[in-house]
Amino acid sequence: MSIFETRGITKRFGGLTAVNDLTFTVNKGEIFGIIGPNGSGKTTVFNMISRFFPITAGEIYFNDKRIDTLPAHEICKIGIGRTFQVVKPLRRMTVQENVMAGAFLRTGSISKARQKAEEIINFCNLENYKFRASKGLPIPLRKRLEIARALATEPQLLLLDETCAGLNPKESEAAIELIRRIRDTGITIIIIEHIMKVMMGISDRILAINFGKEIAMGKPQEVANHPEVIKAYLGEAYA
Repeated sequence: MSIFETRGITKRFGGLTAVNDLTFTVNKGEIFGIIGPNGSGKTTVFNMISRFFPITAGEIYFNDKRIDTLPAHEICKIGIGRTFQVVKPLRRMTVQENVMAGAFLRTGSISKARQKAEEIINFCNLENYKFRASKGLPIPLRKRLEIARALATEPQLLLLDETCAGLNPKESEAAIELIRRIRDTGITIIIIEHIMKVMMGISDRILAINFGKEIAMGKPQEVANHPEVIKAYLGEAYA
């Protein structure tokens, strides 16, 4: 059952077409991966979905309702949360306060927001850091906090932008385990990653793009072996 769909979405910046006529669907409860070389348009797709950028052409649907004309805060309110490639916590606030900020989307009550934050912090294994200022956290914990803050908005669909970037193998394994647990709660996930080992191990399906266009779609192994994907990542000689 489809929960999310794009139909021919396009984004132009002047004469540059960053995303070009891209169509895909995401099924409820799956982890859907988007891969591509640097500059292929992956994060631009996320920015279009979350309305950080307005789309140039095309349509976006969530739960069978068209959403590409909604403002960014409404996108979040209808149940689409996201993280960012460059994590920027509210630096002067504690971990708990950061997560509470997300929880306030659904409630005006401080006590309810604190309770929700407690649940999310424990779920994300951040309980030992909840009273620490976020500005002092190392990158792995900042990335986990970014996920926690997004989860506090109670999304049905979560967009994860390079959650494992900059992490060592052990930290990446912990991030993957958290992502799987999020999916197990019923949240649908679209994930962008450069680390192919992560994407191959976690995704149900993968969309590969280059120059903003689809070059392959399917199961992870099918996409990894596709000649156009190999060419995009390794060059013509390897295709």
